[in-house]
Amino acid sequence: MYYVYVICSSDGQMYVGFTADLKKRIGQHNAGENTSTKGKRWTLAYYEAYVSKKDALRRERALKQRGQAKRFLKERISDSMASVGVELSAW
Repeated sequence: MYYVYVICSSDGQMYVGFTADLKKRIGQHNAGENTSTKGKRWTLAYYEAYVSKKDALRRERALKQRGQAKRFLKERISDSMASVGVELSAW
């Protein structure tokens, strides 16, 4: 399985990523092993699972590059974001 995930920090920052091992990847973010997310504590807010690596990479790219895809995801997970303390206006 391949995963596209959204993590958020306590100060409201969000990060979209892709991985084949979700649990390990979240641990790497929190251990400071990723320069984009270094120095903060991250919480998993959302993920999607894919059988195809190509599908997962395509979805990650869409969320990072297309405003409309990001907007639809924000609407879809607004309650999840609020439950981990992130305002959607911050993303």
